[in-house]
Parts: sequence; structure tokens; C-alpha cells
Amino acid sequence: MDTSADWHRFQQHLCRVPALDLTLDISRMQFDDGFLDRMSEPMQKAFAAMDALEGGSIANPDEGRMVGHYWLRAPDLAPSPEIAAEIRKTIDDVKSFAAAVHDGTVRPPGAERFTRVLAIGIGGSALGPMFVADALGDPDSDRMSIEFIDNTDPDGLARVLRSLDGCLGETLCIVTSKSGGTPETRNGMLLVADAYRQAGLDFARYAVAVTMNGSRLDQTADADNWVARFPMFDWIGGRTSVLSAVGLLPAALQGLDIDGLLAGAADCDVATRAHDVESNPAALMALMWHHATGGKGQKDMVVLPYKDRLLLFSRYLQQLVMESLGKQLDLEGRRVDQGLAVYGNKGSTDQHAYVQQLREGVPNFFAVFIRVLASGGSALEMEPGVTAGDYLHGFLLGTREALSENDRESMTISIPEVNARTVGALIALFERAVGLYADLIGINAYHQPGVEAGKKAAASVLTLQGQILATLTETPQNAIQIAEAIGVPEQTEAVFLLLEHLGANGRARVAGDASPDQMTFALPESATGGP
Repeated sequence: MDTSADWHRFQQHLCRVPALDLTLDISRMQFDDGFLDRMSEPMQKAFAAMDALEGGSIANPDEGRMVGHYWLRAPDLAPSPEIAAEIRKTIDDVKSFAAAVHDGTVRPPGAERFTRVLAIGIGGSALGPMFVADALGDPDSDRMSIEFIDNTDPDGLARVLRSLDGCLGETLCIVTSKSGGTPETRNGMLLVADAYRQAGLDFARYAVAVTMNGSRLDQTADADNWVARFPMFDWIGGRTSVLSAVGLLPAALQGLDIDGLLAGAADCDVATRAHDVESNPAALMALMWHHATGGKGQKDMVVLPYKDRLLLFSRYLQQLVMESLGKQLDLEGRRVDQGLAVYGNKGSTDQHAYVQQLREGVPNFFAVFIRVLASGGSALEMEPGVTAGDYLHGFLLGTREALSENDRESMTISIPEVNARTVGALIALFERAVGLYADLIGINAYHQPGVEAGKKAAASVLTLQGQILATLTETPQNAIQIAEAIGVPEQTEAVFLLLEHLGANGRARVAGDASPDQMTFALPESATGGP
């Protein structure tokens, strides 16, 4: 149990945000008494960099753009009246459009109203909206049900469409892509549009675009007279876009409290903008990340929310944290190989999964517990004086104590309940912590060269696949022969893997045993006039 020293440390290192009744407890992080003082100077430099960011400095030199997700919930802070007006207009347009859909003013051809939403996007255009929809949604009270397509997996897409079988005529489809050319989103849009056509429906009468003005998607939506278009801004990155039209539009259509989301984020921004470290939960969290990982990503962050509604939070944080902090080079161009790995599920499921390793295995992590005070649901007693919610809370405190007993570090975020304001606050808290930590370790949190490299590599793979298809003949050949015929013997492995894929999908005929050098590939019989 707690000793007097534990109690003193708890009181000393409990940071509270009164406007949200949110607290951050860092007392179970094992930093020494001088750590915060030693980090004071670099933290003040991080604050100054954050002030410049919010003031409109060019934070992403790769693209020459500002980074302004903080302005989304405080337009008055935007660096120009034009940007502030854009933000306000977008929020007003989202609300007006959602209201018009709900009352049937905006309706589908042949039906009284839209009853469902299908949202197509990937990365930040899906993870944030999916988290918000799951955290705040309730099938019994939502104005519209919502489904997401967030990949280019045709089987997964078909499964979502089957769930909408017979309902497409009442389904509003949101397509979200900043550039308008993201392959996964474009593929999803084309396959969904085909499903509408097969159902005898004009996709344009059911489609809404969320994209940059003038993008390929914007041009398509304009030319085909889609139902509506909403802007994405140059100064908003995908992983920080959930409180823009990207997340607000599906949330408003679902009937969620978008004003509460924005207000919670704004209140958290006020608290985390303060330069006083001990009253700033984002600054303290960034400093704890630095302490736990040596400022070099030496340990993983395990996010353990003890609430089913927060199940998708760790998935959302994986992109926000890892895409922002996973950088090979620092701001001076030196190789640093930075990053902070994130994983998590939910309590108390975690206790029946990987808590055994967390307590007794490799100590290569620190934990972030998320504690929700209000249990919700039924207050039925499982035994005298003990509800199911009491069990859940007891499991959190017990796991926290069990980890601490074995010198495993953790911090705990407490919120009163899961609602729009607290979800907005959690989003803002981690956004600010990411930005401050990036400044502490000297990397750019707002570009993603690795993602772009992956896109280019994927494009070259598809080019190679086209060359393979053009080279296949009726005569069976192995991967070595086909690679040589194309003139890429150094890519024989890739050629073989692509041939396997083509064979599994009926686009190549496969013969021979399972040994890669013995398997042969040829045109499928349908392409050669065979049976």
C-alpha cells in the first residue's frame, strides 16, 4: 500500500486542468529530484518554438507550409483574418450541411432522407474520425449510422459494402483525401462508385468530398456536381486533421457534439500553452517521454485506457506519435534515428493479454493509464458493494501498483467521463506533447519523408507488375527467366512475389512444386483461348 513518501510524491507530481477536471499523475515515473530543473532550459526553448508555430512560422520546410491545427479550435489565433474566416466558415458549413441532411432538405434521389454515412479515407483521414465515432457514438441515439473504408483491401471493402446491402440508396458517402490522389482512397472511391452503379444509383448524387481546393478529387467533385465539397487546408497535416472538416463532418452527421470536441481541445490548449512546466500536462508528458526513453526512443509507450470507448485511441496515437517522431535526421541534418513506438488495447483486456510481460518480462516500455472516473452503464452489484465498474477501476489501480512494485514506470491520465469535451482534450493533450517532445529532441514533427518514400516504392512495384504481365506467355517460365526477360535480374525476389500474387488472383497460371526456382508461371488459360 501507499507509504507517506508515495503520498507526498503523488501530491507533488499531480498536474490538474481545472477547466476539464483532467489530471496527469507522473509520480510513478522514476525521475530524480533534479530532472525537471536540468530540463528547464530546453523546455523553455521548446515553448518558444511552439509559440512560433502557433504564430504562423514555417514549420514544415519540406513543403514550405505553416502548421496550424491549434487554430482550428481558436480561429482568433490564426495569423491572418483570411485563415480565421476560412476556419469559421468551414465549421458553420459543416453544421448547416449536417442539419440539412438530418431534416431531409439534402436528400437522396428516391428516398426521404439519408440514414447512413460511409466514410472513405486512410491514415489521418480515417484514424481520427474512427476514434471519435467509436468513442462518442451510440447506435440508439446517433442521428446516422456510420461505416468506414480505410484501406485498399478489396475483401475488406466488400465486407463493408455487404453490411450496406439494400441501403446504398440512403447512404451518404464522404471521400476524404488532401491531395485527391491518395491511391488507397481513390481505389476505395472507384470500387464504391461501382457498387452504386451496380445498384442503379448515380454515385455523384450521394457523394461528398473533403479535400484541398483544386485537387484531383475537388475537380472530379466539381465536374460531376457532387452533393457537397468541404476544404482541407494546406496548413493541416493528416494526423492532426481530426478537428477539421475531416473529423467534424462525419461526427456532425453522426449527431455528435462537435462544439464540445472543439471546446475541450481549446481548453486543453490554454492549459498546455502555459510556460510553467508543473502546471502544463503536455510539457510534463513530453518530459516524461524524454526521461523514460533517454530522449532517444529507447522504450515503447504502452497506452492502457480502462474504457471500451477508448479502444481505438492507441491506434489513433500510433500515427500521431510515430509519424511525427519517427525521423532519421534531426533539424541539423544529422542522423539520429529517432522515434517512439506506441501500442495498446484496453483494460482490463490487457491484463489477460500482455500485462504478464509488462510486469515480469523485458522492461522496454513505460505505460500510460487512462482512468475514467464515471463508470456509466449499470450499477448492479456483482457482490455486496461492488459493481462491474468498481472491478474495472480496481483492475487499473491494481495493475498500476503491480507494475510499480517491479520498477515498471507509468503515468496516469484521469478524466471524469468520456464525452465530447474530454475526447477533444485528449486529442489536444497528445498533439501538444508530440510537438514539445519533438523540439526537445531536435527533430521536425511535421513532415513525413518516410511515408513519401513508401509511396514511391509502391509505385515502382506496380510498374514492375505491369512489365511482368506484359512478359507472360503461354510457355511457362520461372521467376528467374521472367526477371531476366524484363532486364531486372537483381529484382528476382520481387518478381517471384508478384507472380505469386498474380497466380493467386487468376491472372497467371502456376505450375510446378512449391520451390521458388521450380514454380513456373504463364498466361492464364482464359487469356490463351483455353477452356
